[in-house]
Amino acid sequence: MKKILVIDDEEWLREMIHLALKQKGFEVIEAPNGADGIEQARKELPDLILCDINMEKVDGYLTLASLRNEAPTAAIPFILMTGLADNAGMRHGMELGADDYLPKPFTTDALYAAVDARLKKAQTVRDEAERKLASLRDNISLMLPHELRTPLNGILAYGEMLATDTATLKAAEVAEMGHVIHQSGRRLERLIENFLIYAQLELVASDPKNINALRIGQTEHPVPLIEKQATALAVHANRSSDLILELSDVAVPMAEEYLAKIVDELVQNAFKFSEPGSPVRVKLNEAFNVAVFSVTDQGCGFSTEQITRIGAYMQFDRRMHEQQGLGLGLSIAKRLIGLHGGTLSIESTKGAGATITAKLPKTKPAPENGSV
Repeated sequence: MKKILVIDDEEWLREMIHLALKQKGFEVIEAPNGADGIEQARKELPDLILCDINMEKVDGYLTLASLRNEAPTAAIPFILMTGLADNAGMRHGMELGADDYLPKPFTTDALYAAVDARLKKAQTVRDEAERKLASLRDNISLMLPHELRTPLNGILAYGEMLATDTATLKAAEVAEMGHVIHQSGRRLERLIENFLIYAQLELVASDPKNINALRIGQTEHPVPLIEKQATALAVHANRSSDLILELSDVAVPMAEEYLAKIVDELVQNAFKFSEPGSPVRVKLNEAFNVAVFSVTDQGCGFSTEQITRIGAYMQFDRRMHEQQGLGLGLSIAKRLIGLHGGTLSIESTKGAGATITAKLPKTKPAPENGSV
């Protein structure tokens, strides 16, 4: 049974709404003013709130603002009721987070329609959140054991052979085993490093002072750094001839270590998801006082749905394509760029390659609220 909180200082109206909603099978609780309404919302966590605007001391706007600022009540659908539904008031309510307006006087049919619409929308949002959570759980449960076990298997198996069969192994075999152990260790190192970086960025994002400190960095001459990172990745992928660099030496408003991470993730993805012999184009230029870094490949690309779903621990078509990593790389790049006041965009058609573009404003963003 859905629970609805009615906040209004007119007792007769509360009783009328209570009776009408009860006839529809809702559980109804009441509050005679905004202050009581806030307390009832905190205590009962209703599925929907109907609130009058014009009340003494704590009016509907203050009630709405208070509840939107508290995590447990922030997402509760909120309908404002008013007899003075002017455009300015409606706009103010929407800016505070109101979901709908119900002009007074209203019929029971109008009341039912407004309540049903808001509850259905809230249910749709919850269903989508559950779907994303289920997808996240599926991705983690599918990927994490594989990502940990694969390099560990190589390290343990070859380590045991080196420990027990050294006398019978040839020098070339020992070297090959050492190479596999080293590569497996690097894969584990990258996995752990990305976990730590992602966690660190989430902590930075929660504190305006940390965000502003992050934005102080600047790479005055990025070309050598980008060349070094991209060339090393091309060599590692045995695709040196596929790499095309088109770099202008424009300052990038980001510390070298963060720029290197972005280059690493975007270029590595381009090689990972495109075939040998196809070009990977890495560009850096300046447009309208914005540093623009982009990586283009001719690989499998993204669908529109996949682009909208990009996030941590999200890989696409893993059951069809062998992949390494937990899908953190693109999320880390996107998070880093966003924390610097920039944007990351993807232009792609499924099966026809992709261009991932990072744009960083060379004029420093305004300081985050709460900072000095």
